[in-house]
Amino acid sequence: MVDTVDSAEQLKAHEQTWNGFKAMMFWGTIGVALIAALVVFLISAK
Repeated sequence: MVDTVDSAEQLKAHEQTWNGFKAMMFWGTIGVALIAALVVFLISAK
């Protein structure tokens, strides 16, 4: 990263992006696990 006057603003933007990515990965993992469980349940119900 370049040392500039607005590096604190860049860090804040980076942290917001990283926190959004972590939240997306968290909820995405839960969603995929639920869909996988549903598929396993539907296959085993036959």
